[in-house]
Amino acid sequence: MRSPAAALTALSLSMLLPSLGISIATVALPTLSSAFGASFPAVQWVVIAYLLTTTALVVVMGRLGDLFGRRRLLVGGAAVFTAATLLCGLAPSLPLLVAGRALQGVGAACMMALTVAFVGETVPKDRTGSAMGLLGTMSAIGTATGPALGGLLIAVSGWRAIFLAVVPLGVVAVVLAHRVLPAPPPRPASGRTGAALREVLRDKGLATGLSTSALVSAVMMTTLVVGPFHLSGVLGLTPVLVGAVMSAGPAVSALTGVPAGRATDRFGTRAMVVAGLTGIAGGALVLAFLPPAAGVAGYVLPLVVITASYAVFQAANNTGVMKDVPARDRGLVSGMLTLSRNLGLMSGASLMGAIFTRAAGTGDVTAAAAEQVARGTRWTFVVAAGLVAVGLAAVLRSRSRVPVA
Repeated sequence: MRSPAAALTALSLSMLLPSLGISIATVALPTLSSAFGASFPAVQWVVIAYLLTTTALVVVMGRLGDLFGRRRLLVGGAAVFTAATLLCGLAPSLPLLVAGRALQGVGAACMMALTVAFVGETVPKDRTGSAMGLLGTMSAIGTATGPALGGLLIAVSGWRAIFLAVVPLGVVAVVLAHRVLPAPPPRPASGRTGAALREVLRDKGLATGLSTSALVSAVMMTTLVVGPFHLSGVLGLTPVLVGAVMSAGPAVSALTGVPAGRATDRFGTRAMVVAGLTGIAGGALVLAFLPPAAGVAGYVLPLVVITASYAVFQAANNTGVMKDVPARDRGLVSGMLTLSRNLGLMSGASLMGAIFTRAAGTGDVTAAAAEQVARGTRWTFVVAAGLVAVGLAAVLRSRSRVPVA
């Protein structure tokens, strides 16, 4: 049985697990610090080790999939991810837990790089946007549900449960991917990897898609970096309410992904990329100049616009980048797309955090007055809107993509 629906089910699970692997562990850091008697900087490596290996290896794994068979690499990656997750759940010490997380990141890199690459082999071309939207939805679900699920599991069964509970899903992912995904014959390594990478980077349309993905990902970190400080320092919300408001973004993104993909199939990638970027920039400008008197509702509404527009952009941009890539290069380009997004998220966290702190005029934002936090919020979102405008200008200037040779 290798129907498109079955293949999409396998790919959806392969997209969900790496995203869940990032978000579910963050909520456990205080518990891990107590369990192992370790400092907070030490337990942070539980998250950092996963992110570092995933980011460092995602392009390599994508290319290895091109050379030695994408199904083989995806199934192997899911197996490594599952085995490493079990190791994490059984780890008797923090160093072994960190090592398990690093190994988990290796498997996640395979899954993240090759899941998107498989869309072109499993879904008709006129439904590529819908498939990309579904995968975006699954990633958002993993991000949105991870903290809540992790907190519940820790409360009921302890920190080991956040890893052990994922193992059955990993086993299902391995079996399903092996059974329903196509297995084209691998092509032998020919020393062409460097040439293929240079060819990809010379494609102006594709380079625009990759760079815009990085830029928008950096901008999206603004809502995560600035949001908690604004909600607590300006609007006076409790930590519980801050978490509830912040969860609105991933929830909206999850709900918007599939409709955004269908709209991409209907109206085309370029129009939807422009619409998504315009919505992100507009929402950022509203947040920049929103008076505190607008309250929580005034903050949530433009946040919803930003996250929904991001789902539109992501579905359309991923479709535009991958739709005409030759089969021999899909793993490489998919890996580069994931890398651009990860680099954008990491650089955005530091860049937007620095802008926020400088605009607030204090090194300790937690002790800043409401007026200082509001000023930091305003200027950070102004910069965010400006960066999106730069990306929008680049998209409008770029020509249609030239297929990778």
